[in-house]
Amino acid sequence: MATLQGVIRFLGLVTLGGLVGGISALAAVNFVAAVFWLNDLLLMSPRARMMFEHPQWLVATTLAVPVAGGLLVGQLHRLLPEPRSHGPADVIAAVQTRRGRLPARAGVVSALSALLSLGSGASVGQYGPLVHLGASLGSGGARWLRLGRSEDSITIACGVAAAIATAFNAPLAGIVFAHEVVLRHYALRAFAPVAAASLIGHVIAINVLDQGALFHVADTALPRSWEFAVFLVIGGLGALLAGAYMRAILAVGVQSARLPLPDSLRPALAGAMLGVAALWVPDILGMGRETLRFATIAGAFSSPELLIVMSLKLAATALCLGMGFGGGVFSPALVIGTLFGALAGTLVASLTGTTDTFVFYAICGMVAVTAPVIGAPLTTLLIVFELTGSYALMTAALASVTLACPIAAQLFGRSLFDIQLARRGLDLSVGRSQAMLSDTRLADLISNDCVTLVPDTRVAQAVSALTQAGHGEAHLVDVEGRYCCSVTLVDLEAMRERGDSPDVIGNCPRAPRPVLGPDASLWTAVRYMQHVSGEAIAVVDDDNRFLGVVFETRIAQVYLRHSDELNREEHGAG
Repeated sequence: MATLQGVIRFLGLVTLGGLVGGISALAAVNFVAAVFWLNDLLLMSPRARMMFEHPQWLVATTLAVPVAGGLLVGQLHRLLPEPRSHGPADVIAAVQTRRGRLPARAGVVSALSALLSLGSGASVGQYGPLVHLGASLGSGGARWLRLGRSEDSITIACGVAAAIATAFNAPLAGIVFAHEVVLRHYALRAFAPVAAASLIGHVIAINVLDQGALFHVADTALPRSWEFAVFLVIGGLGALLAGAYMRAILAVGVQSARLPLPDSLRPALAGAMLGVAALWVPDILGMGRETLRFATIAGAFSSPELLIVMSLKLAATALCLGMGFGGGVFSPALVIGTLFGALAGTLVASLTGTTDTFVFYAICGMVAVTAPVIGAPLTTLLIVFELTGSYALMTAALASVTLACPIAAQLFGRSLFDIQLARRGLDLSVGRSQAMLSDTRLADLISNDCVTLVPDTRVAQAVSALTQAGHGEAHLVDVEGRYCCSVTLVDLEAMRERGDSPDVIGNCPRAPRPVLGPDASLWTAVRYMQHVSGEAIAVVDDDNRFLGVVFETRIAQVYLRHSDELNREEHGAG
């Protein structure tokens, strides 16, 4: 009977994954369609700009539309506790710490923010917002059905997989992205629902979403043996470019916070600067899909053009994201990487006179920059394979990823998302278990089941109080409630036996004991346990007022419970 119930629950979870995938895919379809409609309406797309009958108005729209979009985005962000749009980093944090659901308001506001940003020509990406939108829908489904945290993580991953599968028309990439970036583990219990969601997203994409291929690759000659060495070099240099891209986004964010300007007006300032630059190079507007497609064609851009557009696209994306526009980093990374690879291919062609393998260089540059930024080398390779159907292209891309991801991880971090989370106090580089412990606060573990005494308590009275309470240590607190120190029953009795016991415990020798605040993490407490010889850690507030204690046994219990939950979840039994 238990086995039958388990099968029924598993099939129910797969069905739920398919439903979440279908809803997320439809949401992604409508989101993408709305972005394209806004781009055409507001003259931000190359096609609309080329067909516009009054070119003299293009200057005005190029300047005004990004500013207006920035103003609206800034006002939207005022609806959130933090004046920023949420994205994949928030999804990863929710799953890795098992802290609970993704807030519905943040999901709606972030989706609208990204829609306005992309529609008004901001140099941001659509895939990050789609990931967060799918994750929010998955989390909403789990919240509505009152599922547990483990199921919540799986439904979030289902929404993410469906969004990626729909946007790229790449179901395998959707499955791997959800496991590689969001869940960060593989288990049959999670794999089947995620696969169902991704497959449904793929079906909806091929039947509903008609946006054309991300790039077109005709039949090409196979690369020569020596070219694989060049692909490796592209991977190494691409890692440095990816690092510069990530650091630029973070640096602009830090500097913009220092501007004497309200948070709600910073996106408008970024829009004004973007509009001025776009008058010179309009290719930096929006997601840059057309730029990416042309960059895979030999001779479409000259070397100086590739360098200029690549540099300005990187700067424009850092400006838009760092100053508060909503959007992702995936699409701009694809464009920047493809331009970089095309530049490398152009230089090689000028030296060797061969252009028949030009597209290999463009694709290698694309994965060399994109994979380190999102921390997903397998996903990036699968996107290449599913979009082109070329095993040779994927093999060449593998050569670049081989160096790009390890170098970027050592010099900068596993991904931009991990770097962002580390700056918010959540370090995922040391593993998921520590991340969960770092997100658990001592305020939830404080106990008042302890012996507190004033410093002028006599030693005999203290020994009696500890013996009756069954505790091995007492915590000295003055009349104003401030923590003084801790004394152990063993030390008090030892002093009595030696005959050198002072009259009151306040005069006892004080050994240094660590204390923590209520906002300290469980992981910090675990590290402090090696310095504690007693039974508990004292917890005090900013004014050193005694709040209670956290027992070592309680810390061990929570630690073991978290470890057990992770093991059951990651091995398919959670």
